[in-house]
Amino acid sequence: MRQVLETFSFRTRGPGFTDITPELARFVAASGIGRGLLTLFVRHTSASLLVQENADPKVLDDLQGFFTRLAPEGDPRYTHVEEGPDDMPSHIRAALTQTQLGIPVDAGRLPLGTWQAIYLFEHRTGGRHREIVAHLIGE
Repeated sequence: MRQVLETFSFRTRGPGFTDITPELARFVAASGIGRGLLTLFVRHTSASLLVQENADPKVLDDLQGFFTRLAPEGDPRYTHVEEGPDDMPSHIRAALTQTQLGIPVDAGRLPLGTWQAIYLFEHRTGGRHREIVAHLIGE
């Protein structure tokens, strides 16, 4: 059994999705591990990770719109307001999605479905520096 650990840095452009699949696919291919498990963890409380459709961008637009309506900015019921009106809704959105993912590795690649990609889902307004820790274990 071998293990590889790497931290990836991404710069987001504000609320929405960043496709991180190409970087992760290169990481898996370069690892020399043919079969195993890739675990991803985003090191932030106001961003998350999703496996989602990559064919029609309207899917991502609709998801963004849904989460914006579900956890709107400026809700007067929020008590955590010191970091701005976008902070508490970002925490709620991250709590409802995933901060870690497990993806199998087969034949040295990520066996994603035809229309699937791995996304960093930014919940804060304005661009942010985000880190994702990738741990790959296998043979």
